Amino acid sequence: MLVFWKERLVFLATPKTGTTAIESALAPLASIAIENPPQLKHTSVRRYGKFLAPFLRSAGKEDFTVVALMREPLSWLGSWYRYRQRDDVPRAERSTEGMSFEEFALAYLSDPKPDFAAVGTQARFLSAGPDTCDLRIFRYEEIAQFVAFLEDRLDFEIILPQVNVSPKSNLDLSEQTEAQLRQALSADYALYRSLAATR
Repeated sequence: MLVFWKERLVFLATPKTGTTAIESALAPLASIAIENPPQLKHTSVRRYGKFLAPFLRSAGKEDFTVVALMREPLSWLGSWYRYRQRDDVPRAERSTEGMSFEEFALAYLSDPKPDFAAVGTQARFLSAGPDTCDLRIFRYEEIAQFVAFLEDRLDFEIILPQVNVSPKSNLDLSEQTEAQLRQALSADYALYRSLAATR
């Protein structure tokens, strides 16, 4: 999470949307940069609205614009799977090493989910609570538009580095599993489709 005080701008780090690269490029410009621990780095819109927005509003005398990225939902799940394929995953129970994406997807659909597949949803992360903030969500797949917005707002040329890149893996799914995932992620898809109309 990055806070740009003068520009009244907050960047919330949706997991698996290139946030490490964005923070690497912009942390030196930020008034506040929270990159660890993950629980704070990945502060959700709801938690921001409940805990941080009132503090910033009180200190800054006005609301901050909040920006975040959202990834195409199946691609987002694939990124989690590939990220946990690495051989340096800190907790063994979260590793997907030796597992197919189909197996990961079926585990994600199960209830309860095993630790390696308990990754939540983007719709939940990006959902505003009762104290709604001024939120703008950009598509990860159209990151150039997001970068252009930041460059205009921060008056700074941004070049994103290649960092924290997950290993390549086969992301094939059976038709049945893909259909079940799309149904399970219907709220995510509804939000993702809405972004084209709200920019």
